[in-house]
Amino acid sequence: MTRLLWAALAASFTLPAAPPVVIQNARVLTVTRGSFTGAVLVKDGKIAEAAEKVMIPPGARVIDAGGQYLMPGIIDCHSHIAADSINEGAVSVSSMTGIEDVLNPDDISIYRALAGGVTTANILHGSANSIGGKCIVIKTRWGSAAEGLKFKGAMPGIKFALGENPKRRGMDDGPAGSRRNLRYPGTRMGVEDVIREAFTEAKAYQARWKEYEAGKARGETLIPPRRDLKLEPLVEVLEGKRFVHAHCYRADEILMLLRVADEFGFKIRTLQHVLEGYKVAREIAAHGAGASTFSDWWSYKVEAYDAIPYNAAIMVRKGVLVSLNSDSAELMRRLNTEAAKTMKYGGLTETEALSLITINPAKQLKIDDRVGSIEVGKDADLVLFDKHPLSSFAKVQKVFIDGALYFDRDRDLSERQLLQLKKKKLLEQEKQSAPQQKKQDRRPQ
Repeated sequence: MTRLLWAALAASFTLPAAPPVVIQNARVLTVTRGSFTGAVLVKDGKIAEAAEKVMIPPGARVIDAGGQYLMPGIIDCHSHIAADSINEGAVSVSSMTGIEDVLNPDDISIYRALAGGVTTANILHGSANSIGGKCIVIKTRWGSAAEGLKFKGAMPGIKFALGENPKRRGMDDGPAGSRRNLRYPGTRMGVEDVIREAFTEAKAYQARWKEYEAGKARGETLIPPRRDLKLEPLVEVLEGKRFVHAHCYRADEILMLLRVADEFGFKIRTLQHVLEGYKVAREIAAHGAGASTFSDWWSYKVEAYDAIPYNAAIMVRKGVLVSLNSDSAELMRRLNTEAAKTMKYGGLTETEALSLITINPAKQLKIDDRVGSIEVGKDADLVLFDKHPLSSFAKVQKVFIDGALYFDRDRDLSERQLLQLKKKKLLEQEKQSAPQQKKQDRRPQ
């Protein structure tokens, strides 16, 4: 489908600023402060009150939940939606690139994620590089421009990758026995070397700038060092101004990255996928890294053969801050049922399971002062389910972001016929304009 069509569909969902909203008669799952039957008052995009009874302000919109379940918006710590491209695979260190430059607000996956209750997502660079590009946190504000998707104030991040993905050296598309497009590294040892070498360069670059700033403070006339856009994000990592989110699978490479980070004096914020995290959970906890994993994915590649569905629960019990992610536009729509699996595989409580897709990823992204739980003063990112969200029968009914209603299941169902008519009209207009465009293309230049 053409971008013009998606843009038109997106525009139909753009909503004005919302008045105060009261969601009453709801089973409120706060995640951090227990559960109760009552109401939530939303004012100016924030949660103003959450109690058994609240005062309804004049002019407020009142929504009777009818005993349905209200929870915080779901947060996905590893996603690639809303990005026109995610990999710069020509080099092994591509920290000069950034996902924010390729955000695509017309990606229908944003709306589908929203319909699954996801209100916040960490959009990562791909895993073709030992050190990949910069990533960005977004809110799924369907209908917004690219700038409107950005989660203002969220800590910036960068993607690292270990294992099979970054060590692929090219395609065997040449004569028998030959390979083309070869690129270093070609082994796991090489991946470690690339990361260590990059941070050695970053430390030297940092030192040059510190020397320059110190000289300038003394009143000396100096020529500033040449800027290096590849090294600047790594200096931010060294200074604690940018988080590292590292794609990994095997226990040995997890320990390797933790040692390298300790050597250079920075922390790994999250280990992504981390399917063998259960083997080294104590070491992960001691380093202070979080783990963002799958519920039960396994055997889809050689590195995933030792994956077990108990991974998340074991890491939780060993003191690791754990979240569940999707890494998939399709799986992103049902992270609530992914969380429920940890109750079967590991015996987590309902609250612990919900934490894996709400407050825990919020903490990993350092946005837990804004989202991740239903608390007064936080952003009004809320999801209303018809049944308990950990039930496989639960369906999202309404989704609020910053207090504005961005998804309504009843409205979606009622407007589908209208959207189909709009789609048909746009396609007919495109078809009619095609012959005229061909005539113009044939004109001599």
